[in-house]
Amino acid sequence: MHELKVNVRFSETDALGHINNTSYFIYLEEARMKFFEALGLATNVEEWNFLLASTKCDFISQGYNQLLTIRTYLTKVGTKSCEMVHDIYCSQTGEAIAKGSAVLVCFNFTEQKSEPIPVMIKDKLISHLVHT
Repeated sequence: MHELKVNVRFSETDALGHINNTSYFIYLEEARMKFFEALGLATNVEEWNFLLASTKCDFISQGYNQLLTIRTYLTKVGTKSCEMVHDIYCSQTGEAIAKGSAVLVCFNFTEQKSEPIPVMIKDKLISHLVHT
């Protein structure tokens, strides 16, 4: 599990003061990248070999201009892909705000096709697998 704190900025809210639905996907992307960085996996363009195949966010309660905690877990590691879950909470109250998920596919950008996750990367991913 990896944990990230995010301060919601005014510009990420809508006219009602709620976190805009598109902002959640920015938070989820940041959480994914920080998760991979924490594993010691390169996230620069030259060495990055994952493609986002699917992402989803369920809104549980209203989010406002507040401090959020995003907990990221790997829930499945396959031959060519991995799945992760993001739980978003209010840092002050612990209230669940949203739950996101993502599927990432190992991708060869030169050949433009999916490929098996390299063994070294797969081993790191498996070592951080959480069964939910």
